[in-house]
Amino acid sequence: MADLPLVLLHAYPVDARMWNAVREPLAARTRVITPDQRGLGRTPLPESDREPSLDDAARDVLVLLDRLELERVVLGGCSMGGYVTLAVLRAAPERVGGLVLVDTKATADTDEARANRLTAAERAESEGTAGWLADAMLPNLLSEDTRSSRPEVVATVRELIDAQPPEGVAWAQRAMAARPDSTQALREAGVPTLVVVGEHDAVTPPEAARAMAEAAPDGKLVVLPGAGHLTPLEAPEGVATAILDWLPGQAR
Repeated sequence: MADLPLVLLHAYPVDARMWNAVREPLAARTRVITPDQRGLGRTPLPESDREPSLDDAARDVLVLLDRLELERVVLGGCSMGGYVTLAVLRAAPERVGGLVLVDTKATADTDEARANRLTAAERAESEGTAGWLADAMLPNLLSEDTRSSRPEVVATVRELIDAQPPEGVAWAQRAMAARPDSTQALREAGVPTLVVVGEHDAVTPPEAARAMAEAAPDGKLVVLPGAGHLTPLEAPEGVATAILDWLPGQAR
């Protein structure tokens, strides 16, 4: 696996800067690529009449790999980035030599979660996202320990959320709401799979992570103590160590 570049896709509603603290130790071992996804960060939302779908986000990743002349990579993502990773796996499994699934899940949304996403998308379009989106999401994104004792992490996440364009936020919510269950694709992947989750992840809890690790034919689960849903920001050293300990000799 040391010969394969590592592509990491960011969570919603932030951008690729969420990987900043993880990049340096990983880059000492392998090539690391952390793109902004469509509509978020510095990547514009393409004009399209198509219904929002993570399949289009997956095609963006494949176009990027083609542009970089990368036939196969270790592909991973956090939260929504994990959903896009699994969409790439469904579309082009031959391009994936290993999986890193961080604070994410393979199942589709419940009806309640889907309805909440659509409501948030409508509010983002009608009101923008300043203030209310971060206020609504921070309790779910970060553990209670992080929120109470690490104001610098809270401030960083708030800044990242407030920086995202409302139209990109709305597109991402609708695309995630429409995603299918990817458990079968994970079972059939046949590649080494690392699953990382925060001990106090309230969005995609350790039980969901364990289910993914068990579904993957060659899965490994790492639970990071004290962290919530954004482990690359809450426990970057733990995430980097988990990936580095897993990388050698894994891809095939």
